[in-house]
Amino acid sequence: MPSDRTAVVIGASMGGLLAARALSDSYARILLVDRDDLPAEPTARRGVPQGRQLHVMLTRGRHALDELFPGLSEELAGLAVPLIDLHEQVSWYNDGYLMSRRPSQLLAIGLTRPLLEHAVRGRVAALPGIEFVTATEVLALTATADRGRVTGVRLRHRDGAEQIVPADLVVDASGRASRSPLWLEELGYAPPVEDRVRVDVTYVTRLYQREPHHLDGLLGTLANAVPGAPRAGIAIVQEDGRIAVGFSGMMGEQPPTGDEEMLAFARTLATPWITEIVEAATPVTEAVRMRFPASVRRRYERLRRFPAGYLVVADAMCSFNPIYAQGITIAALEALLLRRLVAAGESGLSRRFFRGSARLIDGPWSIAVGTDLRFPAVEGPRSPRVRFVNAYVHRLHVAATADPVLGAAFLRVLNLLEPPTALLRPGTMLRVLRGFWRGGRPYTPVMNPQRVAADPAASTLG
Repeated sequence: MPSDRTAVVIGASMGGLLAARALSDSYARILLVDRDDLPAEPTARRGVPQGRQLHVMLTRGRHALDELFPGLSEELAGLAVPLIDLHEQVSWYNDGYLMSRRPSQLLAIGLTRPLLEHAVRGRVAALPGIEFVTATEVLALTATADRGRVTGVRLRHRDGAEQIVPADLVVDASGRASRSPLWLEELGYAPPVEDRVRVDVTYVTRLYQREPHHLDGLLGTLANAVPGAPRAGIAIVQEDGRIAVGFSGMMGEQPPTGDEEMLAFARTLATPWITEIVEAATPVTEAVRMRFPASVRRRYERLRRFPAGYLVVADAMCSFNPIYAQGITIAALEALLLRRLVAAGESGLSRRFFRGSARLIDGPWSIAVGTDLRFPAVEGPRSPRVRFVNAYVHRLHVAATADPVLGAAFLRVLNLLEPPTALLRPGTMLRVLRGFWRGGRPYTPVMNPQRVAADPAASTLG
């Protein structure tokens, strides 16, 4: 049963909602503070700029959400959200090679971010002791005289009134724009070291009305970016009979938002199914653009000193390149970790939480950063291991055109069900070596003639 303690969670987006759920078993009162007025319906809001972009919940993330909120997948299914077999019902063009499909238990959900957040917020709001403090900004932390413990937050409401809220625990779930490094410095603590990988990615998403023939009857398709062709595209079926089409461009490549320009962009991708949608399907929204400059990991686990009564979670601690769809999954896994640690006692909580979170983040971070480092313009150390793994995974994609076992192995790692090292097991490596020499040819898209003329390297897929 919860004690009489109070927790304040800064940010009421997914990271904050999940943290609140994790604390609800141990705290009698939890305040979620957010700058926005939270909508009563599943609609996009200013404080979640990525909310209008394409979202897919990875298999492990779905499992974690169902553990935190039993029956959530079934609830979403009742809202016409499709459950997608990622291996059987999605055509994957990895490095231009079409992965062989087969039935699997790799089930993900395709839905808009506002609907997911709305459903989770409803579950959290129904918990005892939860309070939402909206249209309110956190100005600073309060602390004991020796600054050894955070004791609450100082708030400013939209009407200008300020308020100090005491708390036994404060959790920063404010996202990529987290002010925790600054607040720590104000209390006399060193800010965390940052690992920053600049990818300069731009995303564009548009929703279309789905017709039965779209995607050749499947539920999704994806073509990744490769060196020399820094464009990617994904289409996924979502709720209400709609298909979300998302384009992305690496290192300054700008996906367009105009109809004709989007069609030309689609024709440069390895998957033909997105072209069909953009060319003939009925749009139900305008195209929306978002820029993501860099993946950032703040190394709180390396700090020698940190105040008691304070934690940093989710994107405020580590913000991944969104194309890998890892952020919400990691936030959910961190929430499960936090729930276990708080239940076991709060002595040394920050040290235990940051170390445990670092272990959760290590694998997904290596996947995202290692893949981004394939692009010569992305700055960062390319160890012999990184170079080997990237070359090896390319060969796995070639072999997976005829070997569904390799496709399954790749998707289990991508869905964070297995560590990246699982792809290096001897049996898997043997299948890759055998399959690579028998591998098929990459799909050749219809290229934009003007782009090919300007950049001859763009006429191939690497």
